[in-house]
Amino acid sequence: MKRVGFILNPIAGMGGKVALMGTDRMEGEAIRRGAKPVSPARAEEFLRSLKIERDFYTCGGTMGENVFSRAGKKARIIYTPPKKTTADDTKRAAEIMKEKVDLIVFAGGDGTAADILDAVGNDVPILGVPAGVKMYSSVFALNPRDAAEIVDSLEELQMEEREVMDIDEEAFRQGELKIKLKGYALTPIHEKIQGGKEVYAVGSKEGIVEWFMENMDEKGTYIIGGGSTTWSIKEALGINGTFLGVDIVKGGKLICRDATEKDILKHMDKNAYIVVSPLGGQGFIFGRGSQQISSEVLRRIKRDNILVVGTREKLARLDSLRVDTGDREVDEMLKGYIQVITGYGEKKLIRIE
Repeated sequence: MKRVGFILNPIAGMGGKVALMGTDRMEGEAIRRGAKPVSPARAEEFLRSLKIERDFYTCGGTMGENVFSRAGKKARIIYTPPKKTTADDTKRAAEIMKEKVDLIVFAGGDGTAADILDAVGNDVPILGVPAGVKMYSSVFALNPRDAAEIVDSLEELQMEEREVMDIDEEAFRQGELKIKLKGYALTPIHEKIQGGKEVYAVGSKEGIVEWFMENMDEKGTYIIGGGSTTWSIKEALGINGTFLGVDIVKGGKLICRDATEKDILKHMDKNAYIVVSPLGGQGFIFGRGSQQISSEVLRRIKRDNILVVGTREKLARLDSLRVDTGDREVDEMLKGYIQVITGYGEKKLIRIE
């Protein structure tokens, strides 16, 4: 039986819905804005989805023990962290585990992946359960259920080196995307591990912008996500929006800049639209980098009012689109074919998986 380590970053993902772009050094501000823990539920979903019993090693309290108890799973506690945990606790736990396990599974984001890589190098493979605000690294399963499937098939898998990336969150909050390659981690080879994210899409966006401006509902409320394609729309509207955040527009005017989940729910009405663009290389339209557009928001929107935009060049590299909202019912509701606006009068039908 394969031995598996498990590390939970208890604050990962908290900054997403409250528009903080990340939670590194911002836990207090996230809580002040009303953020709730995200990663424990994602970790529990992973554990409950496992079909094969494993010899698990984990950490005490909020870094693993509590979620194992809730999921009804057993694990050996090999590191007891303090009540308030830091990145150093993640590294200490990983250092202890690397001598005992065949794989370290962690629930967190890019920062957690980078911390574990610092601690273990290539001594042991790692696998991420996506639970952060941003997951640019190619060591994450597509969702917690897929992570469980990968662990269930561990005996059959080979390993390869894959990129661990991290973002300068301070620059990210100012609308500047600074991505650093932290190194390469051993990771299981499996079709349900995400690819690395391309930072910018290649190709012209003018046709998409022209179509949007001509077809915009004057009475509509538009919840516009982040990215280079949607930024072109924000520029055409002439608003002081955010490059990476979510902005709300009504009547062609900016009514909320860098909106949180709470802001979006406040401004939504029967004429609400969501405008998003897929993450290049991964194809996610919800659940990566835009947690403000939460499952609760998506429950209140007409599916036909979700506008996906993307250049032909970007779509050519994607077999499908993906969602990972943390709410399985909403994910299932969104699945199926959707039209993606690729230019002026041009649309491509693509499946959401």
